[in-house]
Amino acid sequence: MSEPVGSSQEHKQFAAERGPIAVAIVTCSDSRTLETDTNYHYLRREIEAAGHRVVAYRIIKDEPDLVAVTLDAFASGEAQVIIFNGGTGISQRDTTYDVLARKLDKTIPGFGELFRMLSWDQIGAAAMMSRATAGVYRGTVVFSTPGSHKAVQLAWQKLIAPELQHVAWEVWR
Repeated sequence: MSEPVGSSQEHKQFAAERGPIAVAIVTCSDSRTLETDTNYHYLRREIEAAGHRVVAYRIIKDEPDLVAVTLDAFASGEAQVIIFNGGTGISQRDTTYDVLARKLDKTIPGFGELFRMLSWDQIGAAAMMSRATAGVYRGTVVFSTPGSHKAVQLAWQKLIAPELQHVAWEVWR
């Protein structure tokens, strides 16, 4: 089948034919463990239920060097998509966004814009403090969400899951 030139729906159909997506999950937290990382357990369950694969997982402290090393390691592996959660706020400890913003080759500004718009319904004006972002790094799609469980659920259900195969295909083609 040749690549479609047409609509977003045609692109999604073509992307679906490429098969499951390999996803890595990174939790940026000073306090979570494997047992208490509800975001990882939620994302793993959702990713696998959608027919995709979790190929890597790591909990790291929100330290710039750790974020950069993890991004490099996972982008060099089999992951086609990396989902970071945590470190997108404006406190001094929140550095994930800053590292990713410096390293992304291309940004997907609409992800952060839509996430904040959708967050408005849940948390009101506090949504403006989220620095959720997405982009492409070395041919790997990167999503970065806040660390709250509701934020991860919102990002997955409304933005990432509906476009996961499509966005990965756009980077492949």
